[in-house]
Amino acid sequence: MQEAVNGWRTSVAPMMDWTDRHCRYFHRLLSRRTRLYTEMVTTGALLHGDVPRHLDFDASEHPVALQLGGSEPADLAHCAKLGVDWGYDEINLNCGCPSERVQRGAFGACLMAEPKLVADCVRAMVDAVDVPVTVKHRIGIDKVESYEFVRDFVGTVAEAGCEVFIVHARNAWLKGLSPKENREIPPLRYELVHRLKREFPALTIATNGGIATDALVHEQLTELDGVMIGREAYHHPWWLARWDELFYGEPASGLRREHVEEAMVAYMEREHAKRGTPWHSIARHMMGLYNGLPGARRWRQVWSDHRMKSEPPRRVMHLAHEGQALAAAATEFRAA
Repeated sequence: MQEAVNGWRTSVAPMMDWTDRHCRYFHRLLSRRTRLYTEMVTTGALLHGDVPRHLDFDASEHPVALQLGGSEPADLAHCAKLGVDWGYDEINLNCGCPSERVQRGAFGACLMAEPKLVADCVRAMVDAVDVPVTVKHRIGIDKVESYEFVRDFVGTVAEAGCEVFIVHARNAWLKGLSPKENREIPPLRYELVHRLKREFPALTIATNGGIATDALVHEQLTELDGVMIGREAYHHPWWLARWDELFYGEPASGLRREHVEEAMVAYMEREHAKRGTPWHSIARHMMGLYNGLPGARRWRQVWSDHRMKSEPPRRVMHLAHEGQALAAAATEFRAA
């Protein structure tokens, strides 16, 4: 199976409050090939805030991309350079987030109305760094549903040096819908993304939005260079453990959930020793690891129990598995 240009065949979407460095470490344990993205980091946070807090990551996360939010070319160029200095493999510009808070900062999905400004931003970043500068965007904004709108946006931005576009196959409604509703109510129109690929065959085009099954991933990969998966990957992370085999043709990994959990506990211990990071701020990302298995609910309850926060994570793991085994046995007994 041939990998897409520069490796965008599969990726996990940038998700605010979710895809922090601990989440990305966890996802990398599950898939070696999948591209990972940071949460959106605003230029203001990097220009005026704690740069190490926003940009530090574990070397195992490669390939990993930094997603930036901003609309000032000079600021974005500076922050892109910071990202490359910290070792990121890609700089991605957010032109897809519809939240009102992001709009007040004059970036996110509202930038789709200003393709020449986006082109200026991309050009400034391309001139500043030697890694791919990519754009994540929607197929339209508000009630603008014409293919020509997104086609002209991509064409203008591509002329500035962007060769990779990740297209959320829904419109962004800038007024009247919450970010959650913007992920669910505007209809998915993958056919517009497919049309972009046919019109711009030299570009790498991936799609995002509503992708939750093997069959749909394979279907999209017959038309496009890649798929980006968000909440389904977060809530059902064990799906990632099959991606290298399913979508890259690699041998089955033989990975077990217990191996991943043990690796995460070791990571929690290292992070606490190095930075004083509380283990529960890391463990929250792996709550879906046993989804669908007997006793999974009890396992989650133990790991999530606030009374356990003073216990070392290795002991919590043992207690979680004891609870999981008892719950699974009780289920079997009731069924018998």
